[in-house]
Amino acid sequence: MFKPVNRYIQVELSEPEPIQTSTGILLPSDYEPKEERYIQASTISWSPDVRFAEELTLDSKIIIDKSMVEEIKSNGRTMHLILDNYVLGLIKE
Repeated sequence: MFKPVNRYIQVELSEPEPIQTSTGILLPSDYEPKEERYIQASTISWSPDVRFAEELTLDSKIIIDKSMVEEIKSNGRTMHLILDNYVLGLIKE
């Protein structure tokens, strides 16, 4: 079991929706669409010193800066961590 410390949040990243074009325009084979900088993620666990820890629950939806996600591999598992500074907001439903 992994437990984040030092204001880190363990997240599961949302899969981006596939890009579809309905215009029938052919794109070059080397074309790569611009990646979104911010993405939605779900919380898995977090450090007790996260500044908004009291507002988090398991599977809370948050918007994060994708470029600041740290990918850690341990025991054949891949985990994604982000520092609470790079959370832009919580999605309340």
